[in-house]
Amino acid sequence: MIDKRVIVIGAGASGAMAAGRAAESGAEVLLLEKMKRPGKKILISGQTRCNLTNSKELDDFIAMYGPNGRFLHSAFLRYFRDDLLAFLKRYGVDTKIETDGRIFPASDDASDVVKALKRYMADHGVQLRTSIRATGIRIEGGRVTGVQTEQGLYPAAAVVLATGGASYPSTGSSGDGYRMAEAVGHTIIKLRPSSVPLAVHEIQRARSMQGVSLRNVRLTAYQCRADEINPLLTPTRDLGRGTGHEKPPRPIIESRMGEMMMTHFGIGGPITLQMSLAIVDALDKGPVSVAIDLQLDLSEKQLHQRIRQDFELHGKRSYRRFLSGLLPRKMVEVLIEMTGILPDKPVNQISAEERKGLISLLKSLRFNIKGPLPIASAMVTAGGISLKEIDPRTMASRLVAGLYFCGEVIDLDAATGGYNLQAAFSTGYVAGEQAAAFVATT
Repeated sequence: MIDKRVIVIGAGASGAMAAGRAAESGAEVLLLEKMKRPGKKILISGQTRCNLTNSKELDDFIAMYGPNGRFLHSAFLRYFRDDLLAFLKRYGVDTKIETDGRIFPASDDASDVVKALKRYMADHGVQLRTSIRATGIRIEGGRVTGVQTEQGLYPAAAVVLATGGASYPSTGSSGDGYRMAEAVGHTIIKLRPSSVPLAVHEIQRARSMQGVSLRNVRLTAYQCRADEINPLLTPTRDLGRGTGHEKPPRPIIESRMGEMMMTHFGIGGPITLQMSLAIVDALDKGPVSVAIDLQLDLSEKQLHQRIRQDFELHGKRSYRRFLSGLLPRKMVEVLIEMTGILPDKPVNQISAEERKGLISLLKSLRFNIKGPLPIASAMVTAGGISLKEIDPRTMASRLVAGLYFCGEVIDLDAATGGYNLQAAFSTGYVAGEQAAAFVATT
């Protein structure tokens, strides 16, 4: 007799949703989680506030995943933002919309989301087993027959693989799912860190500015060394995935306006994280550098006029004092060193050539990118199980009957903003529903 059970591997956002939906659809469901508690990555998402989803319209939402986004169209038509918010409301979790359409629990507490998922699973009789590490998927005759764990074999008619990516391994996402999928014949697209801070070669300069938060700046990445950047190519609009201008002219890789941060190893913050995957991929092709426009509201010509007027109006003011009114304190000493202008020099004695050098730095402060931090430090894993081998309507494997995938283990990723969690919930819902339908007809 064939076991009619659905086993879900991984109790994160996608796995919990898959387990709950499969049970709600009438299946007997066993959820295996190798950590002591479910939902550990949910608890740290959005800086523990849990950025659930985003208010963008469907087409704009899908664009945030780049070319792979079209894979999600069917899943989003089946279960999208309004469905998720209604589900959370049903379990007592109110939500709110913030900047850039980001949607959070009104409580700003990610644990409320985990509690809702646990109640959902409990309501429909999901059996949750924690501290159980799956090591493989048992296949016989081209179909799933069970899950091998360190504690033994668990028979099943369908398996949903929801093991997450390879980032934040302390939450349980350590890449187990990729190994299990590859072992049964699936192709794994190269794993890369996404939404990750970047290290620079100019480490001492970065350390001198550690902790400086830069608002309303433009960060542009180029496929060349810093000293090869052509300032005439500086874009005036956002370019890259999800911006509506996804193929920037070479050598520009991507460009975004917003907020970023200087760190002890390089650069971080929102726009850095959004651009990081494009930069990581570009590093495989050659050197990458970035330029920061610190005076975004002024063109180079306008900035030249503004500084010249300030120098004339406050001619006896020292160069250091002038910079202190323009930049964060930690950046002042860096620019003094980079321009080579004496800090106590009265600004009315600064030459036109020195002024030109200062303006160039204010409009294009450059760094050579060394590389990303390790994938364990990334917020998201790019790459994963090839989409060509998954049916987007059902999340079913095209290679093995009864095998389903959902969440970050799939080759899908987006920048921060609620997109990755929505994809996890949507693919989890569809995978669970379809796994239940499969065992019902087996």
